[in-house]
Amino acid sequence: MASTEPPLSASQRSKIRRLSAQVEAAPGDEAGELNIIPYLDIITNILVFVLATISVIFLTSVDTTNPSQNSGKTRSTPESKALNLTILIVKDGVSLKTGNGNVAPGCAQGEPHGGSGIAAPNLSDGKYDWATVKACARALKSLSSDYEEETQVTIAANPGVEFRSIMDAVDALRNDDKGELFPDIHFGVPK
Repeated sequence: MASTEPPLSASQRSKIRRLSAQVEAAPGDEAGELNIIPYLDIITNILVFVLATISVIFLTSVDTTNPSQNSGKTRSTPESKALNLTILIVKDGVSLKTGNGNVAPGCAQGEPHGGSGIAAPNLSDGKYDWATVKACARALKSLSSDYEEETQVTIAANPGVEFRSIMDAVDALRNDDKGELFPDIHFGVPK
């Protein structure tokens, strides 16, 4: 079948070539397009930072309650017979203090009160002796039937003590193989 259309003239062919050729866009033509790639880069970086920060916050949270003087299982007034155990973490070890005074070094059997200094010195490798602290807390709690229901302990640390050591103290004082020790942890500031 033959084409019945007349052939294109030279001027028509020239116009078709001119219109079909690729022409670079003028600077004003590109201004209408929105380049969102840099914006997406910023949003992605912010999202990664927020997710990383949230996971750290959840890992370091500790639930505590305010001290109360109204409950029978909490610290009581000074004239009552309460243990009122306080743990002080220092560079050289752990010092224990009760309402009756400082605990003797090593938490001596019999009468552990009347001591001064550090009740649980550091081990030979420089680490804290949490087993001795736990055993001493159990011994102090079993000294009197008045102490059996007490569940509060105050933990304080000198400046420079690592946060990990404070959390180890919390873990050591919550319970032992005989049961619950002091699950209500309060944090104090040494004076």
